[in-house]
Order: sequence, then C-alpha cells, then structure tokens
Amino acid sequence: MASDSRMSMGFTIGLDMGDRRSDLCVLDPTGAVQARLQAATTEPALVAALRRYPQARVVLEVGTHSPWVSRLLERHGHEVIVANPRRVRRIAGLEDKSDRIDAELLARLGRVDPSLLRPIAHRGEDVQRDRALLRVRDALVRSRSALVTQARCLGKSLGQRFPRCDAHSFARRMREKQLDGAFPGFPALLAMVAELTAQIRVLDGAIERLGREQYPDTLGLRQVPGVGPITALAYVLTLEDPQRFARGRAVGAYLGLRPKKRQSGEHDPELRITKAGDPYLRRMLVQSAQYILGHFGPDTALRRFGERLIARGGRSARKKAAVAVARKLAVLLHRLWVTSERYEPLRGVPVEAVA
Repeated sequence: MASDSRMSMGFTIGLDMGDRRSDLCVLDPTGAVQARLQAATTEPALVAALRRYPQARVVLEVGTHSPWVSRLLERHGHEVIVANPRRVRRIAGLEDKSDRIDAELLARLGRVDPSLLRPIAHRGEDVQRDRALLRVRDALVRSRSALVTQARCLGKSLGQRFPRCDAHSFARRMREKQLDGAFPGFPALLAMVAELTAQIRVLDGAIERLGREQYPDTLGLRQVPGVGPITALAYVLTLEDPQRFARGRAVGAYLGLRPKKRQSGEHDPELRITKAGDPYLRRMLVQSAQYILGHFGPDTALRRFGERLIARGGRSARKKAAVAVARKLAVLLHRLWVTSERYEPLRGVPVEAVA
C-alpha cells in the first residue's frame, strides 16, 4: 500500500473558506475527485483535514481568513495559490453556485494553469499588524466624518446652518459659537467627535514614530509635497518590496490606477480605472494628488501635468486629472524608494518653462 506521502504527489485541493466552516475538494493527479471534506475554519481543523495530503497544491480565494490560512499551509509544506476573486468570477461565470461547487472550481483552475488566477502574494504577519494601525485610524476618521455629516443634516432640518470648518475642529468650533444646544443630543454627539479627534491625534503620533523608527524608507517618499507620514507608510507597507516590480509603471496598474482596456478592431473606448489592488492606498494617493492640484500645492512637474489635463476640459476633467496624477505619483514614489534619490520638483520640465 502506498504511503500518504506518495499518494499526495500531484494532488490539488480547492479550499472555499467560510467564516466558521470551509469546504475542501481534493483532486487526484488525473483530475478525478478524490475526496470532498468539510472542516472548521480553525488552525487545528485545517491542519488535520490536510494531513493526508502533504505537499499538495492548495488553491483558495482572497478573503478575511486567507492571510493567516495561507501562511499556516505554507508552514506545513503545501504549495499555496491565493486566487484573485475577480479572475475566478470572470473565468467561471456559473449559474449554479455553492461552497461545494466553488471548492471544486478552485481546485480545477489551480490544476490547469495557476497563472489564470492572477495569484496574490499576502504580506508578512508583521507588516499586516503594522497596517492594522493605519486601518484603525481610517475607521475612526470615517466614523468622525459620519457623525459630523449627521450633525449638519440634523441642523439644516431645523433651520440651523453650522459654520464651515474641518472635521477635526468641528466640536471646538461649535462650542466656541455656543451652538452645542442646537438640538437635543447634540452635546453627546460633540463629545464623541471630540473623543475621536483626540484618539486620531494619538494614532497620528504612533504612525509618525512607526515610519521613522521601523520604516525609514518612508522619509524619502515624504519629500514629495502632499505625501505625509500616513500615505508614505501605507505605500511602503502595501508594496512591501519595491523589487517586486521590474518597472515603476507597473505600480500604477498594481494599485488599480490604470484604465480598463477593451480594444477590438477600430473600437477603443475610454474606460474607468480598474480599481484593482489595495483600495486604501489608492484613496490615499488620490488625496495626495488632490492636494498637489489644490490651492496650496507648490509648483511641481506633477502639478503642471495635472493642470494640462484639466485645461483640456471635458467631462469630469479635474477628477480624471487627479487620478492621472495619482498614477504618476505612485510611479515617482517607487523610483524614489528604489534609488534613494533626492526629489526634484521640476525634474523633466524644460529650463525655459521653469523660467
């Protein structure tokens, strides 16, 4: 009788993960279904379910549990392929869908050609933990913005227009103007906004320290106007290794800032960006681009590039220009990171244009 080790050679396992339970489909080297299993989405249960198939190829989709599960399976000697869910949906297009069917689909796609799935490499655990600091801050900022928006809407419905101000100074301004009694419950809302502002300030300090002490490469990226400690740290933690990209222009596509392409014959429509990759970093880069194009943005080659796009006019010209500048900014930051060069604001601009 063959040993479990010899039996597992060439086996491909599709793993459809749920929050509590996961479905597994095991294909043998000929492509036949060897077994269908269910296991709790926990470390002991998954290890036990795959014990009979050491060094198998395991295919799973990106999801909430995929980072720790992929690291767990790699530690146990499996070849792990983390599939891009967009590619899986595009290839499959199935009318029938269930966890059992999805597990088999992942196994078969992984067995035929893993490159079809556009595999994703998850970050290391330390980097993932440091990214959590950015995500916590983002959640607090969004909560504060929602509370401020709610307060302004309630005020307007009662005929009260609050003075314009930033979210971080909203609570203080309302109290200074003695508007904290504008409607019942407003003092409690202002207290919550003030508390969130204080916590966000604490996290800002922690992010500044983390960037300086553990990720000094962020300091070089912050040479660019509009790129602060948050955007710089998000960039470094998201890309993790700049050498992954042979060309800087690939970073824009990786972050979903490249327009979609559906060219056929003479038909080549102008489409929206792909929005692939990390949405948080993409949003940070667009915000930096908006600062570069805004009233306080200094004169730089990036700003001039964006202004030329805006001058062309057209529908949503400023919005499109901000995305284009964000894409160029992503490429510029990659170059600064790889080369450690000093940032030149008007690099590539002819001397007569500067004069």
